[in-house]
Amino acid sequence: MSGLVLLKKNATQPLPPASLTKIMTALVALEMSSPQQVVSIDARALVKRPPRLKLKTGEEFFLNDLLAAMLVTSANDACQAVAYHIAGEMSTFVDMMNTRAQAMNLGGTHFANPCGFDAPDHYSTAVDLARLTEEAMRTPTFAMMVRTLERDITSLNGQHQIHLSSTNQLLLDPDVTGVKTGFTSKAGRCLIASMNKNGHHLLLVGLNVKNRWKQAEQLLQYGQALLGESSP
Repeated sequence: MSGLVLLKKNATQPLPPASLTKIMTALVALEMSSPQQVVSIDARALVKRPPRLKLKTGEEFFLNDLLAAMLVTSANDACQAVAYHIAGEMSTFVDMMNTRAQAMNLGGTHFANPCGFDAPDHYSTAVDLARLTEEAMRTPTFAMMVRTLERDITSLNGQHQIHLSSTNQLLLDPDVTGVKTGFTSKAGRCLIASMNKNGHHLLLVGLNVKNRWKQAEQLLQYGQALLGESSP
């Protein structure tokens, strides 16, 4: 990516990022452990707020599958299970997220939880989230997951089979390569979209977008048109 910014509005304003947070959670998890590690579901991970997979205490899954669940269908119980597996305590994992953010110079970002639940000290900016996403997309496992439309995962004993469907309807366009959706009552509808087309790579970050699908499609088309005009 050239780093050329084609359009921005309030790009450095700290706002709640909702489940876009899970990008950092996945990045930390992939940097700290192997995707083939076995995760035993901690009882503390069994949140009741949707979306969730209705996991059960003591069930075992590959870390890779739980990461897919939190990135593809944004499952909050899978997200918390990953955090407890990596760090043992939620606060420890959140500290790891913030340390990683500081290492990337994400000065407008602070995390209070791994899933994106609303909290007074949980915020990020469009600029920071773009930088975070660029970093995460350099990890092949992450890049593969965020462009997945559908996938099945199964517990190690084979008794719990789960079908994952992406929350990102932009992936119906074959040129779209990810990345993540988010929503809470405070954050509104959020989206990070990545597109590769005609030799150009575009990354779009939207926080609290009223009509995210329509606006995202229009902005991606606009970006491609601008880049097409600038090509020799």
